[in-house]
Amino acid sequence: MANFVLQLPNNFRFRAFSVSASTSSNGSPPSVPQSGGPVVLELPLDKIRRPLMRTRANDPQKVKELMESIREIGLQVPIDVLEVDGEYYGFSGCHRYEAHQRLGLPTIRCKVRRGTKETLRHHLR
Repeated sequence: MANFVLQLPNNFRFRAFSVSASTSSNGSPPSVPQSGGPVVLELPLDKIRRPLMRTRANDPQKVKELMESIREIGLQVPIDVLEVDGEYYGFSGCHRYEAHQRLGLPTIRCKVRRGTKETLRHHLR
């Protein structure tokens, strides 16, 4: 795992964070540790399932603003992802996810927490 510090002009806050590789040596996404809280991982967009079809369209202006921000300073708030049996499910962060897609970025920073099939069923209700 590598540590990065993003240095910006004095009027910006500095934040250090850790990221891990987006894939393992065999090409599969990394797994979430069995115990402990959420971890922040860089995951390929195509490995994140989005099982709930949008009930409303994303706000195009918000997506555009996020695209500009991500282009300039990167994603500041990871999307929340649930990992169940090695599969990743995203239920929020729709605007950030779409901004990454439209920018052609292959990965997105995710706060991943491990869940059970019952947890997944709860999210699908």
